[in-house]
Amino acid sequence: MATTHVKRAFKYRFYPTDTQAAELSRTFGCVRKVYNMALAARSEAWTLRRER
Repeated sequence: MATTHVKRAFKYRFYPTDTQAAELSRTFGCVRKVYNMALAARSEAWTLRRER
């Protein structure tokens, strides 16, 4: 017997205080920098050594 799955989606919205917004902005800025550095390292490894 086949089972059916119900997919549900939820949307949440939050309203950070000014202090929280500043901390979130700082955190996401750091995350973006780390991601870009890792991407650059991977791109360089591939370009120079065909290394994944």
